[in-house]
Amino acid sequence: MSEQRPQLEEEVGSGPETRLDEPPLFKVLLLNDDYTTMDFVVEVLKHIFHKSDGDAHRIMLNVHRNGFGVCGLYPREIAETKIDMVDSLSREKGFPLKCTMERD
Repeated sequence: MSEQRPQLEEEVGSGPETRLDEPPLFKVLLLNDDYTTMDFVVEVLKHIFHKSDGDAHRIMLNVHRNGFGVCGLYPREIAETKIDMVDSLSREKGFPLKCTMERD
């Protein structure tokens, strides 16, 4: 008796391999203002963007000196979520800290 077994998908000759492109990345930026404290900016960077103490201070100084600092590169949905988190925390603490994104 010969045993019949179904043909698995891997055994079936399929057409050309489908290639998925990486999603576009977006820079998340913190913008300088005259009211938000440097300590709060460092806390945002550490807690929302998971930056080390040293990286958080470096980015905070970029915000202070250059008017903006890059917090990281993320796919669109993650970038939007991080921005919402910054906005909510800033409002809760009474700071006007602004966060935005731009395509990399």
